[in-house]
Formats: sequence, C-alpha cells, structure tokens
Amino acid sequence: MEHVIPLGSGEPHCCMRSEQPGTHHRYRTTDRVLQILLNDDLSRVRADSIAESMGISPTTLRRRLRADHTHYQFLLDRARQYRCEQQLRNLWLPGKCLADQLGYLEVNSFYRAFRRWTGLNYSEYKDRYYS
Repeated sequence: MEHVIPLGSGEPHCCMRSEQPGTHHRYRTTDRVLQILLNDDLSRVRADSIAESMGISPTTLRRRLRADHTHYQFLLDRARQYRCEQQLRNLWLPGKCLADQLGYLEVNSFYRAFRRWTGLNYSEYKDRYYS
C-alpha cells in the first residue's frame, strides 16, 4: 500500500546554488557531506569523522559549509528527514526504532523533529496513513 508522506518532495536539498566563480569546490564539499550522511550509519557518523574521511580538518569543513550558507546540523537534519521518508514509505516502525536508526540519542528529540517535518505527532501520522 502506497502512503503519502507529507515531508516534501522526497529529494534531499541542502541549499540553493549559484554559478559564481570559485564555488565549485565548496558545493562538492556540501554534496559529499550530504552523500555520506545519506549512506552511512547516522548513529555513528559525526562531523569530525566526515572531515577526516574527506581529508580536511573539521575547521575547513565548517568554513566550506558556511561559505555555502549551510552547516553540518542542517545537512544532518535533511538526511534524517529524507531517510525517515524512505523508511515510512516501505514499512512502519515504532518511534524508538526509527529514532535509533536515524541517530537520535533521545526518542523525544526524534518526535520533535518529526512534528517539525510533518506538522503531525508520530501517533497522529500513524493513525492517518497506516489505519
């Protein structure tokens, strides 16, 4: 059964891009961070480990993301939202399980983020789309 996920278009968006000279390397950094977040274990990945895997310092990573008018926490939130959408399109999971999958240490933090993304409590969402 196909469920409507009122979380957006289903595509992770990090920022609007302009074609200014000298910005290509920064967008490549932002895209790479987003790809890592979309593919890695969100309960284990951290900004410092991403910077290390990219061969740059955490300070350089923060500077490049800031130059793109974004930051790590924003990209992490978008990746969590996207992965939440994908999971709920396939299978309903209890909030605690999904929170763990998405790297939240506290299930209540996941519930607050879910409400911000959808405008619904997790239980209201389940009642609306899985009843």
